[in-house]
Amino acid sequence: MRMRNRGFGWTAAWLVLVGFLQATALIAVWRFSVRTEHGQLVDTAALAGNTIGRDTVEPFVDRVLDAMSVASVAAATAVIVLIALARGRVLLALVAGGLIAGANVTTQLLKHGLYRPELGVDPAREAVGNSLPSGHTTIAASVAIALVLVLPVRARGVAGVAGAGYAALAGVATMSAGWHRPSDAIAALLVVGGWAALGGLVLLVAQRAEPGEVVEARRTNAFVAASLALLGGLALLVSIGALNWVDTALINPPEDMRRRDLFLFYAGSAAAITGTAALVMASVLATVHRVVPPRATPTPALVATSTAP
Repeated sequence: MRMRNRGFGWTAAWLVLVGFLQATALIAVWRFSVRTEHGQLVDTAALAGNTIGRDTVEPFVDRVLDAMSVASVAAATAVIVLIALARGRVLLALVAGGLIAGANVTTQLLKHGLYRPELGVDPAREAVGNSLPSGHTTIAASVAIALVLVLPVRARGVAGVAGAGYAALAGVATMSAGWHRPSDAIAALLVVGGWAALGGLVLLVAQRAEPGEVVEARRTNAFVAASLALLGGLALLVSIGALNWVDTALINPPEDMRRRDLFLFYAGSAAAITGTAALVMASVLATVHRVVPPRATPTPALVATSTAP
């Protein structure tokens, strides 16, 4: 069905709400995981659990992380911008590139600007200081979401599922390699999600400023968005259940914990990362049909009908 792009108010409200919730969640993750002893204990136990099965997964983890570099990010960004330009979407190209750059710059500013108190929980890593958010996870998630924005309608669902999986894999890989605490990966996903909401608002307002534009109202990714949201919610429930189940084990240092407890801390944290990645991507897919709608060639009769009272 052809019409002017409607639903501006609801879509804008959704994007503002999603951005606010992700910013609030980011602050909550930082306050709990960085500023409290309990949060630092959970992160440390999850990192200690990464030793279980490390010899098996280490080669794969190394390949995933080694593929992320400044050169690879630049190449991926160039491809994404070129896809948008090939579709005649100059503003979309700028927003997609800005999303990747903005999210990664924000991550680096937070990583170097936030203070991590030394609470005696993880002496071996105290010299490292704050590591929240994860740069590698930010790279993976920002590239995945930017790609979803610039791809045609029919490709977005598959790209969304693959992108959520890639972002989750990157986050879990940084924890498995001992490079980052699980809260670092979760914070990175929330940073990217916030930038995605901001980019969506920019694109939405730009459409509003073009009253003569006519678009096709189609929504082909509702099922994928709902499925990712359901998967994300279930993963977070699994995470909460697993971490609560072994919470009493935190009275012991990681080296004195049972193997089962360490594994549950690791698995519960991996589920939290996966769930966050799925929910962030679901929030993007829920509005991408409004934020980046397919264009249709306007006709005088159609424009006159759409502007009639």
